[in-house]
Amino acid sequence: MDLQGYFNRIGFTGPYDKPDLDTLRTIHKLHVMTIPFENLSIHCGEKNTTDLHIIYDKLVKSNRGGWCCENNLLFSWVLKEMGYKYTTLGSKVFNKFQNDFYHVDSHLINMVEIDGKPYITDVSYGVSCQLWYPLEMISGKDQPQPPGVFRLVNNGKIWVLEKTSRKQVVKDKAYANSSLIDKRLTKIMYGFPLTPRNKEHFVETLDCLQTSPDSRFVLKSICSLQTPHGFRALIGWTYSEITYNPEEDSDMVDMKEIPDCEIEAVLREKFNVV
Repeated sequence: MDLQGYFNRIGFTGPYDKPDLDTLRTIHKLHVMTIPFENLSIHCGEKNTTDLHIIYDKLVKSNRGGWCCENNLLFSWVLKEMGYKYTTLGSKVFNKFQNDFYHVDSHLINMVEIDGKPYITDVSYGVSCQLWYPLEMISGKDQPQPPGVFRLVNNGKIWVLEKTSRKQVVKDKAYANSSLIDKRLTKIMYGFPLTPRNKEHFVETLDCLQTSPDSRFVLKSICSLQTPHGFRALIGWTYSEITYNPEEDSDMVDMKEIPDCEIEAVLREKFNVV
């Protein structure tokens, strides 16, 4: 595992001798613009793991992406190598259908302390809720980013991450009522305490998420990547390109179905994934 190899992968060429906020913001954004959030291994007969060496080979050497425990575990290693003070945390994703948090920690994130101030980094939530930059841990503070307005709220027991989005304008009206269009303007993403977690904490849950027939990761293949003006996603056979338009308080959504024979070409051309 080589830090310079990771920098080459994300296109980072700046100095990294000082673990400051500006550098963290830069590598955070470059990561989400370069390394996809994807669960394709589950649909290709592979197994996702928490072994950092395997993750590094997959995401850095093989130009693949990964889900949260791969991307954010790799990012925690990067934080360590760069000299940042960080803590790995476990979070419970909010289930909009059950109107409650998932019962176990299924999402790994990192908390970074810089000059005595804590920040949340998360380079692997994907699609429209992907953070482009770290969030300062100030309860109730609106923190605008290109995808929308994020805020962390401390309810006395846990921290909860929320996002306020813009109106979705669907280019092809045939997709106006697609289940892939999230029409909620304000949504709860996940909640977490400040209890440090190691990677072993997630192993059982991750095994379940990639084997249970009820898991959304088993039911649907996902590949998403942030772009300078929005994001693109291939979910099942539906390809979407979303362009952020904050000046008009809306996002343009362009969706289409991809035939089997073109899936590999789309992955290669739009996500640099083979």
